[in-house]
Amino acid sequence: MMRSSDSIQGSLMIQGTTSDAGKSICVAGLCRVLTRRGLSVAPFKPQNMALNSAVTAGGGEIGRAQALQAVACGLELSTDFNPVLLKPSSDMRSQVIIHGQAVSHLDAISFGNIKTMAFEKVLESYQRLKQKYDVVLVEGAGSPAEINLRKNDIANMGFAEAVDCPVVLISDIDRGGVFAHLTGTVHLLAKSEQERIKGFIINKFRGRIELLQSGLDWLESYSQKRLYGVLPYLKSLKLDAEDAIVPEEESKDSLLNIKIPVLPRISNHTDFEPLKWHPKIKLEFVPAGNSLSGADLIILPGSKSVRDDLTFLIEQGWKKEIERHLRYGGKLLGICGGFQMLGKVIHDPLGIESCAGSTEGLSLLDFETHLKDNKRLKQVEGSFNLAEKKSLVSGYEIHCGVSQGPALNQYFAKIIDSENRHSFDGAISSDEQIIGTYLHGLFETDESLENILYWVTGQSIQCQNWNDVRESELNRLADEFETHLDIEGIIDVINLRSNQLL
Repeated sequence: MMRSSDSIQGSLMIQGTTSDAGKSICVAGLCRVLTRRGLSVAPFKPQNMALNSAVTAGGGEIGRAQALQAVACGLELSTDFNPVLLKPSSDMRSQVIIHGQAVSHLDAISFGNIKTMAFEKVLESYQRLKQKYDVVLVEGAGSPAEINLRKNDIANMGFAEAVDCPVVLISDIDRGGVFAHLTGTVHLLAKSEQERIKGFIINKFRGRIELLQSGLDWLESYSQKRLYGVLPYLKSLKLDAEDAIVPEEESKDSLLNIKIPVLPRISNHTDFEPLKWHPKIKLEFVPAGNSLSGADLIILPGSKSVRDDLTFLIEQGWKKEIERHLRYGGKLLGICGGFQMLGKVIHDPLGIESCAGSTEGLSLLDFETHLKDNKRLKQVEGSFNLAEKKSLVSGYEIHCGVSQGPALNQYFAKIIDSENRHSFDGAISSDEQIIGTYLHGLFETDESLENILYWVTGQSIQCQNWNDVRESELNRLADEFETHLDIEGIIDVINLRSNQLL
């Protein structure tokens, strides 16, 4: 949607008192609210640090949260929505992605260089969005009150001050200490930054609002800032999580048990949201020290550091459990890094993900993988090569590895990318117990998921199209925002003419 004729034009930044305070969901909800009112809206996050990402049609990589926010706006994905993405490969090192492409790695000591390296690109993206859309809704990162990060900040007040953007601060009351979080954050900021914060949103409230009212009155009186509303705790919100792995909220009478080992650098675990919410599937993310036994299907997920995560998997005893699972007829699916683990060897001669070297794989399929410095970023579609049932598949690829070997002759899917190039993806074992694929987003279409479940169970299990579920949940979120937030007050802050008067 391009710029409308409405008089509302401007931007607003949602910052949080902590990580996971609700910034991503708040921006997504406001994106859908304002889009439903006929405005052209774009999401923006100057700098994101996440292992969950999405691929644009042009072959760029952005944070998964900005992909969801773009959907909320009815937009195709763009690298301008998230110009800087940091993907940690260890506790001390991150890959730097600028405008969708990997350009460098930074260790903890040199992290301060990110401002010199990337801030100009951030401002270029923001200005393009400002020229094209009525409203740009900006998401901060972590907290603006991290004293040690203030000097080189491009993700919170460093950005807001540079572009003169108003800010609303959100905090999660479910964590406790919400009034201390809000007022404490404000007091740790510079005077100009304090004035930039126009008000607050409180997130995830449970209970009767009357019991909170005296605290809300105190907050407005003490801070001399507006409270734009208190959002309720929304159970079973079926929207992509930014980073945290959130377990199922309710037990259910399942037909199928799926277990996923939680690797230290697990990536794109949002792939599994359609499985988590399916009424006939019990999905368990298995942490270190726990067993994979009892599963009908084990899924090896993506990883940002495949060789290190493979070593971790073996140290946990999960390799032996996987072999036992297969001996008893269980099914195994490896996705992206998890697919690479299924082969004989993973070679990383350039040290793309960790130290240079090679690591022996699980040797369940006859192929090897070489990690290269050019990452494959593609949206693709095609068809399965499963014997039981033929159907269409769509998804996206994010990987540095190139896999080769006899096992790939029995491919998983025939695919075509946006440039009309045909190729084959993945592998299927001769007994059809094991599938490996590079495709993320495999479970989002009903036809694709039904095909996978038929492979596991031999039964036809009805599934929903996850894109339809996502649309419904975004509208549900927007309805809650309309009910519980002062949207007109927020629009006044966004509007440039009003900003000049604040």
